[in-house]
Amino acid sequence: MRIHNIYVDDAGETHWRDVEVEWVEERNGSKLSKRLPATGIIFRETGGDYDLSWHPAPRRQYIINLDGGVQITASDGEARQIGAGEVILVEDVRGKGHLSKSIGGKMRHSIFVPID
Repeated sequence: MRIHNIYVDDAGETHWRDVEVEWVEERNGSKLSKRLPATGIIFRETGGDYDLSWHPAPRRQYIINLDGGVQITASDGEARQIGAGEVILVEDVRGKGHLSKSIGGKMRHSIFVPID
């Protein structure tokens, strides 16, 4: 299972990398990761005209995309389209941040899981 991860380097530039979930247990036909820390859950609805300029993430958090899509562009120029069911770990809480905009003019529902 892949998690998109946007992070910031020492120069303040943001970049993408992929993080693979490490499976630590198998039970009842399922694989499980270790329990990860979280401090809450936030539900979000984003309009189809969403087009946000450069901004850092407000906190380290997982974003679980439920429907619709979002394009996020790192300051190094790499853009990723995140679709329904995909997970992002945003860690660019300082530096130049990223751009984000809706895809196809569709409303998007997502869940934020803060980890700090």
